[in-house]
Amino acid sequence: MADACTVPSIPDPTAPLVASYTYHSPTPTAKGPYILGVDEAGRGPVLGPLVYGVAYCPVSYEEELNGLGFADSKTLTAGTRSSLLNSLSSDPANLAWSVRVLSPQDISSGMLRRPPVNLNKQSQDATILLIREVIAAGIELSDVFVDALGATGPYQQLLSSHFPGINFTVTPKADSKFKIVGAASVAAKVTRDAWIEGWTFEEAAHVADEEELPWSSLLGSGYPSDPKTQAWIKASMDRTFGFPSVVRFSWGTAKTILEKDAHPVDWIDDGQASLMNAFESGVGRDKDRCNVAKDLCLRSVGTL
Repeated sequence: MADACTVPSIPDPTAPLVASYTYHSPTPTAKGPYILGVDEAGRGPVLGPLVYGVAYCPVSYEEELNGLGFADSKTLTAGTRSSLLNSLSSDPANLAWSVRVLSPQDISSGMLRRPPVNLNKQSQDATILLIREVIAAGIELSDVFVDALGATGPYQQLLSSHFPGINFTVTPKADSKFKIVGAASVAAKVTRDAWIEGWTFEEAAHVADEEELPWSSLLGSGYPSDPKTQAWIKASMDRTFGFPSVVRFSWGTAKTILEKDAHPVDWIDDGQASLMNAFESGVGRDKDRCNVAKDLCLRSVGTL
C-alpha cells in the first residue's frame, strides 16, 4: 500500500485537499508517435476526490509495456499497484503519466450550481485538459484509448472534434483490453487511495487539538455500499453544519441523511431579501401611497 509521502502526485501529504489540481510526471524524451490511455478512480464514492489518470509511451515501446504487468487496477492488490506505479516512473525517457484530481468541493459545487455541471461533463473536461496538456508538452499522440461507461459513440466524437488527427478508441473495460489504459488506471487508483488513507481534514485548522476532532479518520473506501463508510457518514453529520469537506454534498447518500436528520433551513436570496426590506421600509409598491390606502390594502383604483 502506497504511503501518501511516497506518491509523487500528492504534492503535500500534510495539506488538506481544498481545490482540484493536475500533476504531470517528467516529459519523456523518446521519439514518437505515442499512445495514451485514460482511466479514472473514484467516480462512485461519496467521500474524497475523483481522479482521472493518463499514461503514455511511444508506439515502439508498446511491447515492453505489455510485459510490465499493468491491468485493471481493481483486480490488483494495493502492494502490486504501488509497485506498478514505481515501474511507470522507472523509465522516464519512454514512460510518463499524469493525473487530474477533482476535489470533493469542486465536484459538489459543479453538480449543485444552476445550471448544474454534471459528473459526466466534469469527467470529460478533466480528460480533455489532460490530453491537451500532454500535447502542449510536445508529445505527438497517434492513438488514445479511453475507458468509459455508457454510450461511447458521442464521447468518442466529442474527443475527436477537440483533437483532430488523433485516433480515439472509447470503450468499456479498456483497462483490461489495453495495457496503457491499465497503467492510467494504476496512476489514478494509487493517487486516490493515498488521498483517502491519509486524509487531512480542512476543518482541523480551526481545532486546537486534532484529537478533539469529531470525525474519525476511518473513512472506509468512500463507496456508499461500504459498511465502514456508512458508519462514518452517520456518525459524522453535524445537524447544523452538515459534513466535513471530504463528503460530496451533491451525492444522494449525503442528501438523504441531511434531509432526514439535519436542522431545516429556509434560504432567502438577495432578491427576496431586497423585496422584504422594501415592504418593511415602506418603499417599492407602497411608495407614495397614503396611509389610508395602506391601511385598507388598496393597491389601485381597480380594487374599488
